Amino acid sequence: MQPVLITRPGERGDALACSLREHGHAVEKLPIMELVPLIETPGQRSIWLNIDQYGKIIVVSPFAAHCLAEALDRYWPQLPVGIGYYSVGTATAEALHARLGVRVRTPPPDAGEDTSEALLTLPSLRRLDGEKVLLIAGEGGRIMMTETLAERGARVTRSEVYRREYRPPPAGARRRLDAGDYRALIVTSGEMLQHLAPWCSPSALHQPLIVSSQRLATLADTLGFTATTVAPGATPPALTAALARVS
Repeated sequence: MQPVLITRPGERGDALACSLREHGHAVEKLPIMELVPLIETPGQRSIWLNIDQYGKIIVVSPFAAHCLAEALDRYWPQLPVGIGYYSVGTATAEALHARLGVRVRTPPPDAGEDTSEALLTLPSLRRLDGEKVLLIAGEGGRIMMTETLAERGARVTRSEVYRREYRPPPAGARRRLDAGDYRALIVTSGEMLQHLAPWCSPSALHQPLIVSSQRLATLADTLGFTATTVAPGATPPALTAALARVS
């Protein structure tokens, strides 16, 4: 049985692999990217120690949620009160709730496919006159969200807590990509798709590609992929359902 290739790293990748296997698919993970926590600087430590001064905290990924929870465990034996927590997706909200036990606001389900833009449609983020907002993100991530929050009057602080380290696919994966020897490829990140594309032969470019948004589908078309299917989201059930449509 040809495997489904997945690029999502860490626990989220494990959850996707589990969902696919439950539906009868063989799965092979492509370890082409690793999330690496950044070393804490004095400035970062100051943010953690004064985190009770922020009215809102926006967390952009499950790994960012993990880094935030680790910091709060170190510096706040009792969680500060009065903070509104926001996330760009349900997986991040679930990670925050599991680690911190907090209620998390997420984008409305019908607000659009871009999670950043969808989150910013929430009424509580539309006017932020002078309010202190902390954005927990990866290195260089969510710049547009930072700018939009500032335009709406927020005093935004960015806390970049991890970086993405990309690497070439391992030898076995390169052989599969060269031969197009797989059932489908699932990618949910534009950076990852661009990183992977140079290793995809013409055969691979004609194999099914599952992406999580129309934006990624447009990028895939630019990169030469010809059999792209857009899932209704980036969750394991959504991606698994999209794969069923091309099986």
